[in-house]
Amino acid sequence: QVQLAESGGGLVQAGGSLRLSCAASGIIVSIATMAWYRQAPGEQRELVASITSRGITYYADSVKGRFTISRDNAKNTAYLQMNSLKPDDTAIYYCNAHPNLSRNTYWGQGTQVTVSS
Repeated sequence: QVQLAESGGGLVQAGGSLRLSCAASGIIVSIATMAWYRQAPGEQRELVASITSRGITYYADSVKGRFTISRDNAKNTAYLQMNSLKPDDTAIYYCNAHPNLSRNTYWGQGTQVTVSS
């Protein structure tokens, strides 16, 4: 059974930082594309950042230069370091995993990030 457990969300002032964690079980993050999505109230879920098994990263234009996605293979965990946070970053952040050569994709339960002005 695959589980993705997110943590690290919370309330922070504009300009602050948070680090989100996504601890995986049932899959191996080193052979998966790991991604972070977010969904603000009334908005569609959007891709924020992703990292492939080869380490190729993607960032949405809105977070380039501020957010960094990474993974720790030994801990089987993916991370999203978020710096210079803005009120527009307020959303529920979801971890997503797509194992290589699999048709399946998995989601975490989400963690709330709130940035106050």
